Amino acid sequence: MTRPRQITLTQWDGRYADLCRRGLREADYGGPLSRHVDDGDHRLTKLLFDDSAAALRLWNLLLTEEDRLHAARRAGRKIVGVMKDLGTIPVMAYALDNLVAFYPDGAWWIPCIMEHSTRLLEIADSLGIDESFCPVRAMLGAFVNGEHFPIPDLLVCSVGAVCDDFSAIAQRLPDLGFDVLWWEIPHRRAPDAGEPAVQLPGNLIAPKSQVEFVMGELDRVRRALADMAGRPLDDDALAAGIEQANLVREKLARLRMAVFTAEPCPMPALEMLIAEMLAIHYCSDRDETLAVLDDLLAEVDARLAANDYRPTTDDYPARIFWVNPVADIRVMNLLEQCGGRICGTEYLFSHALDPIDTDVPPLEALARSALADLMVGPVGDRAARILADMERFGCEALLISRIPGASHCALEGRLIADVVSAHRRIPILEIEVPSISDAMRPTLQTRIEALVETAVSRRDHGLTRFDTD
Repeated sequence: MTRPRQITLTQWDGRYADLCRRGLREADYGGPLSRHVDDGDHRLTKLLFDDSAAALRLWNLLLTEEDRLHAARRAGRKIVGVMKDLGTIPVMAYALDNLVAFYPDGAWWIPCIMEHSTRLLEIADSLGIDESFCPVRAMLGAFVNGEHFPIPDLLVCSVGAVCDDFSAIAQRLPDLGFDVLWWEIPHRRAPDAGEPAVQLPGNLIAPKSQVEFVMGELDRVRRALADMAGRPLDDDALAAGIEQANLVREKLARLRMAVFTAEPCPMPALEMLIAEMLAIHYCSDRDETLAVLDDLLAEVDARLAANDYRPTTDDYPARIFWVNPVADIRVMNLLEQCGGRICGTEYLFSHALDPIDTDVPPLEALARSALADLMVGPVGDRAARILADMERFGCEALLISRIPGASHCALEGRLIADVVSAHRRIPILEIEVPSISDAMRPTLQTRIEALVETAVSRRDHGLTRFDTD
């Protein structure tokens, strides 16, 4: 039996045949990965994949979401398009069994996965949303051409303390004939002296008045979801939805802890990125998300027990904390090829990883979770979370990936770097990654290799991960 490794898409064809001969059992969305290239997912031909059956199931779940949404509509379920909040409204929607929720925001990866073959960005350009905006502008093109997801029966979008780019893009949708239910999330602030305060997930705190305001906003969404579903969305249903959401988050927390703290690393960065994304809306299937996470946990546990896996050519690769998701997922492979590994992440939705409170009324618990979004509060809160997680996972370096054009990335990366460097003198690198990074690959490789070499050199000179020089 061969040791686990990373393989190309072409090699996956042979690996798939071998798994089938060994009695592979798949979900109904299973099959060889290479079939997705026929659907236009050309970037797959440039990636390296983990060769486990668990990774195969993960990738197939991700790449069949559009099929699942169309099947849900044919089955009579209503589709909710949720925009920007990243992890709150889907918990409410999945509390009703005849609703299915997804994030049209996810279209921001289509130019990468389909290697600019869809002209989504050109459509956005024609509507005045040019390359000065975040790549999420691809969502606008996807709504216009209707080729990448079914048009939702209900569109829900958070506004207020959210990305300026996204707000500008989403506000074009009503002009194009797509009605949107807007709900407001305020900028989270510290309570004034003597002001009643509420503890939030992620060791954050907010004024009670803000929690009450968000509860009122979420109640409007609750009523809209119930009206569309034709059944009540009461506290019992919400509590059950929260219980399932917390189960997903608990499994993902176990997976992250096992992978990020292990030596050697038992699961590559790219698969871990996708696994984390499942927490946001379950890739349109909560039950399958739970099953996929179970498979990944079992695979990681088996590899750790056997101590037989190296995702890089280095026995002890540099332990990197990665901030922000990359527009081109191929760069996750590049990190490992440069001698690094992911040992901690902050992909803009940490609040969707933290357990939702179960000792308060469900709507209040969801309001607390929404307000715990690090992107709706001071950048210092986000930097503090990153610093704490870096220490918890024993990271040796920080890599911040700016999202091209994103207003929240213009200065935020520098501020995060300043906070971290003020507490721990470790190597820090800030890069910008476009949707297709092939032309920049030599430059990116040189810079990442330098980060890795610096981290390893510090280790070789006897400096612990958080010693000062």
